[in-house]
Amino acid sequence: MEVGGETRAIVSGATRGIGRATARALAARGATVGLLARSEDDLRELAGELDGSAPIAADVSDRAATEAAIRGFAERAGGLELLVANAGLAHTAPFAELEPERAEEMVEVNFVGTLNQVRAGLPLMLDRGRGHIIVVSSGAALRGFPWTAVYAATKAAQKTFAEALRHELSGTGVSLTTVMPGSVTTELHSHEQERMPDWWRRGEKIEPEAVADAIVEAVLEDRREVHVPANVRLLGLNDIAPGLVDRLLAMVRGGSAAPRRY
Repeated sequence: MEVGGETRAIVSGATRGIGRATARALAARGATVGLLARSEDDLRELAGELDGSAPIAADVSDRAATEAAIRGFAERAGGLELLVANAGLAHTAPFAELEPERAEEMVEVNFVGTLNQVRAGLPLMLDRGRGHIIVVSSGAALRGFPWTAVYAATKAAQKTFAEALRHELSGTGVSLTTVMPGSVTTELHSHEQERMPDWWRRGEKIEPEAVADAIVEAVLEDRREVHVPANVRLLGLNDIAPGLVDRLLAMVRGGSAAPRRY
């Protein structure tokens, strides 16, 4: 699908990291961009920077609010061709020490929030027989890392949901891409930098603009999956050769990435 002046797009988690970079990339191509996030102040600031953008304050874990936000934008903009379900959060800790409220928040925002966004936006695309959905998952969907048990589970749930839905949409004119970034230089872990495990500190990190560029390319080329950087794809070997992946991760990220190798 082309991305340009006739594209009406919504990007969730738009005020930070991958979402902000993607909103900028789409606006640079002339798209009308709905900026969906929780912070009204941050939304206004970003909307002031991007021509043709519209701030939409909503919490994606709230089904009614998300539906109203997405449908309201589509009515004002005249349609919806692109939905980037990017909103997410992470709380990192050993599972035994993770507060139940934080675990449930990740499930509600990362996974249920994705369902809410797609449930609201998909009918608008099906009615016109045209559109594209981007689900921003994570490399953690392919192989969970210590201290990220719940976060990784939510990302795996996104990936499996997106895989099935892409097939369901065959022949409708609506497509879907799953994006699986590796470690990204964003504010996702800014609230807990001091307590992040060693494997996170040692890993290669990419800029959110690299993910945004990959998202735009995925829409243009109708890609099934996107791994950024490309070596994230190697984590998929975990399904058939977990011991090999453990050894590779221990070499690249240190022993804390694979403390138990049997």
